[in-house]
Amino acid sequence: MNPVHDTLPAISGPPPSADAQARLLLLIDVFSGTTGDGGVEGRMKLAKLDFLLRYPDRFKQMMAVRGVEADLGEDPWLTGAIEQSMIRYRYGPWDPAYYSLLGALIGKGLIQPSHRDAIATYRTTPAGRQLARALAETDSWRPVRHRARLLRRHLNLSGTRLKDLIYQTFPDIVEANWGTAL
Repeated sequence: MNPVHDTLPAISGPPPSADAQARLLLLIDVFSGTTGDGGVEGRMKLAKLDFLLRYPDRFKQMMAVRGVEADLGEDPWLTGAIEQSMIRYRYGPWDPAYYSLLGALIGKGLIQPSHRDAIATYRTTPAGRQLARALAETDSWRPVRHRARLLRRHLNLSGTRLKDLIYQTFPDIVEANWGTAL
């Protein structure tokens, strides 16, 4: 029994979408770097970066707080509906679908986890890098990759530091009850 896993709300509704997998793949690929030796260190960091990627209005607010002018241009994600809301969980924004999303990407050979000191680092495989680059060349996904690059440049921090910044910038998240949709 895993006490942390057992307290997570059950995943309801349809399985994670291909869009959610694509978004995470793009995020992980940007953090993997050109040689693929980087990656996203830990699920907490992944969740906080994905929160900012998934919610462009929060992304713009965070960039403004950090003193970064983020020109998002013609980004269709700015007006679109979130396909699945994140929830407020123990360490801030979280999506219970991460386990199945990461499992799907690993199972498809698109990302590879490595573990050190009980922290998983997720990086793209050569096949994942190739797919992420192809996605990034499409009109639909180019803005997402652009935002992911801005995240890497300006918010490549530890998961704990990102959580603290999110709590400082968005007090409504701190005040939300666990399990509340964000």
